Amino acid sequence: MTEALDLVRQWTAAEAANDAERLDAVLAENFVGIGPFGFVLDRAQWMVRFRNGLENRAFAVEEPSTYDHAGAVVVVGVLNQQTSWQGNDNSGKFRLSATVVKEGDGWKLGSAHIGGLQPPGPPR
Repeated sequence: MTEALDLVRQWTAAEAANDAERLDAVLAENFVGIGPFGFVLDRAQWMVRFRNGLENRAFAVEEPSTYDHAGAVVVVGVLNQQTSWQGNDNSGKFRLSATVVKEGDGWKLGSAHIGGLQPPGPPR
């Protein structure tokens, strides 16, 4: 679904630019984000990460696939980020699951789950 992929691109561009104002335009009112270390942030907490020490130097979704669920679209891909939190490097590749939802007349990012990415090879 083109709209969902476009919205995920807008989100990653806002993240890469460390731009909370641009994030405000793409996050749903009841957005929830799950970070790579398992923390859960609501919309307000996600919005203040840049003021609290998050710095993204690169933030891109690779290999995105979409799954339409009648009113919501799940985008699954690989998040490639060059990121630091309060000076500590958190760069890497992570599995991303993002849910794009209909809100008002448009689409918004309802959730983002950033988690571990298993290395290539047979399942463990």
